[in-house]
Amino acid sequence: MKISAQLAVWLCAVFGLVCLGAALTALSGGAALTDPAEREASFGYAAFYGFLTLIAAVFGALSWLMSRGKFGPTE
Repeated sequence: MKISAQLAVWLCAVFGLVCLGAALTALSGGAALTDPAEREASFGYAAFYGFLTLIAAVFGALSWLMSRGKFGPTE
């Protein structure tokens, strides 16, 4: 299955926003937990989803650059 670079930009943006929402939810919920193990797990989930947000942003930026022809001539 082939997708265009422009579609990849939008898909990365949607995926990044979903992951950012999950990370913020895990961070905000971590303060209300009383068990230290659950609090650490919540912060671990937040870090993981924050990492996925960063990956989506990088691949979205690369797709945007490819769609603009910054890595070579567009066909």
